[in-house]
Amino acid sequence: MDNPSTTDSNQLLEGLNNKQLEAVTLPHQSSLILAGAGSGKTRVLTTRIAWLIQTGQISPMGLMAVTFTNKAAKEMLTRLTAMMPINTRGMWVGTFHGLCNRLLRAHHREAGLPSTFQILDTADQLSSIKRLLKLLNVDDEKFAPKQVQGYINSCKEEGLRADKVDAYDAHSQRLREIYEEYDKQCNREGVADFAELLLRCYELLERDAHIRNHYQSRFKYILVDEFQDTNRLQYLWLKMLAGKDNCLFAVGDDDQSIYGFRGARVGNMRDFENDFNVQNIVKLEENYRSHSNILDAANAIISHNKNRLGKNLWTAAGQGEPVRIYEAYNDQDEASFIVDEIKMLHAEGTNLSEIALLYRSNAQSRILEHALFSANLPYRVYGGLRFFERAEIKHALAYMRLVANANDDTALLRVINFPARGIGARSLENLQETARQQDCSLWAAACQATGKIANFVNLIREMTDQAYGVSLSEVAELVTTVSGLKLHYQNAKDGEDRIANLEELVTAAVAFTNQDFGNHNNVDGDTEEDLLTQFLTHASLEAGEHQADVGYDALQLMTVHAAKGLEFKTVFISGLEEGLCPHEQSMYENNGLEEERRLMYVAVTRARQRLYLSYAQSRMLHGKVRYGIASRFLDEIPEELIKRINSKPAAKSNGYQNTEMPHVMTGHKSKAQKDAMPWKVGQSVSHAKFGNGVVVSYEGAANDMRVQVNFSSEGLKWLALEFAKLTSI
Repeated sequence: MDNPSTTDSNQLLEGLNNKQLEAVTLPHQSSLILAGAGSGKTRVLTTRIAWLIQTGQISPMGLMAVTFTNKAAKEMLTRLTAMMPINTRGMWVGTFHGLCNRLLRAHHREAGLPSTFQILDTADQLSSIKRLLKLLNVDDEKFAPKQVQGYINSCKEEGLRADKVDAYDAHSQRLREIYEEYDKQCNREGVADFAELLLRCYELLERDAHIRNHYQSRFKYILVDEFQDTNRLQYLWLKMLAGKDNCLFAVGDDDQSIYGFRGARVGNMRDFENDFNVQNIVKLEENYRSHSNILDAANAIISHNKNRLGKNLWTAAGQGEPVRIYEAYNDQDEASFIVDEIKMLHAEGTNLSEIALLYRSNAQSRILEHALFSANLPYRVYGGLRFFERAEIKHALAYMRLVANANDDTALLRVINFPARGIGARSLENLQETARQQDCSLWAAACQATGKIANFVNLIREMTDQAYGVSLSEVAELVTTVSGLKLHYQNAKDGEDRIANLEELVTAAVAFTNQDFGNHNNVDGDTEEDLLTQFLTHASLEAGEHQADVGYDALQLMTVHAAKGLEFKTVFISGLEEGLCPHEQSMYENNGLEEERRLMYVAVTRARQRLYLSYAQSRMLHGKVRYGIASRFLDEIPEELIKRINSKPAAKSNGYQNTEMPHVMTGHKSKAQKDAMPWKVGQSVSHAKFGNGVVVSYEGAANDMRVQVNFSSEGLKWLALEFAKLTSI
């Protein structure tokens, strides 16, 4: 008769393929499991835990499993409970932060923490830093709170206290001093931020041999999910816990390491091989998600990366459909094509929730959202907000609303102290009380004020003056710059994306002007102020109506970063042009292009059955048309895997001159445009407000024509020719 434990363990292993079985039943040695996309890594990791317990090699309390999200930890415990009759309560399964918190609670005295220490979440930490900067009389223009927060967390994630951080100049010296004072403040208050949990725990294990030996003796097996996403300190913490004798079972995929900007070190996988003398590297290459055409395309792309451990995904599911590539005239044509294909797929029975639309950066979503909105297709922005609901866009729109109507109390309250200009809650209360007593708007009350509120009034008046007679897109550009929004976000940790969104708002304004939204171009006596009001109305309507509720069948929109770990029946990847994907910034970063290629690999492997890749010959970015070329990643896909839906000839010139990127073509002006343009490039002109300047470019046609002038005192400015009233000098 079979031994019950042997029978149970055999049942656990049923259905595993050969490589999965090898990974689950590895001997007592540190091992690296290279788990490709869709290869069943979660099943392998969970089954490994169950098998170790079932075969008596370890007790449930004698192992530790580390995940990157609480959701993943809960899923692991749920699967374990379903696999075997054990009580998972008390098992050390959780995130890095969760496990460190647990250990610090047990040894708070040794860690120098009160028993009731509180954890600062990201928002709490930022508030604490703002309070400290005010106490230290630090100029928050030079040391923006979010910049300081990012600096402190980055230092901690490298395992560095303030006294170990290098300072090369006065600015970095001051940052180091702020970090030191922040640590003192947290210690006084008995609080710890997320990064502190890991650093404090590592320091405790490093200096206290008794506690270190206790946990090294307890956790003979340490299993880690998403190992490619670990940062330096997380790896050092794992190394400390494992010691010399324990087994580290690391599951990850170096080809899916896409969080370098957060501090993830794909090099940890190489270090792990050397530091732990890893003899067993098991490659899980059989994919249970996608058809082979999709996998072959992904393999071909990622094979161009040099610094990888190497694996090749395959599937028994068959060849499937070819990868469809669409070349669009412009971004609007691309969006229209995507919408038409989605409608067709939906009519054929595909649920919208099984379709994902991916893009490299959030700013690209705006034109796609508008196309979906116009087509009445419900959508959900996964892991983010709709374009017109993003905080930085709502701030910019509030300034535009004040330009259109200064008596807009809601808009005024939103931005009177954003970016921060020292107008406190008490000042606002007094302002509101004055408005109530005089039965007037907050603006009218503010016009009577002095000090910092008076400075804000002058700022809005300056914006309104500069907005007179210029185009809608120039108003958008004006408010994002003069308000200080761009400068504010330059110092923020996530500032690059937010600035890109603000620049996309300028593009939205250009598109609104050029397209017939509500026949606004045909209204008699239309003025720029009317157009501004209509644009603000359009933004409000598009923001408020069309993101589907959770549970409702809706298309999924998201960045490639947000898509990691998800899968869909059909995937569209848009904007595949050089400069967008790969992102132009990656050309200037060490190994930046390799991370961009890993992003593309992740995007492609989200698709199960059908994959669309699209790019545009021209795209409106930052209010100007750029003429791009297809992403190099498209050239890396073998032609036999591809179905080209169309091959567009070069689009006719639209009169825009591109000055943005060195690798793009410049549009040619038509003869009709040149005839309609009264000024020549290089001609000296004068403007009543901006003074003397030289014409450097122009764009558009007829009433929409704009001229770019480089003024000696004001710099480059775009002016609507119809209102500019330039004179020759």
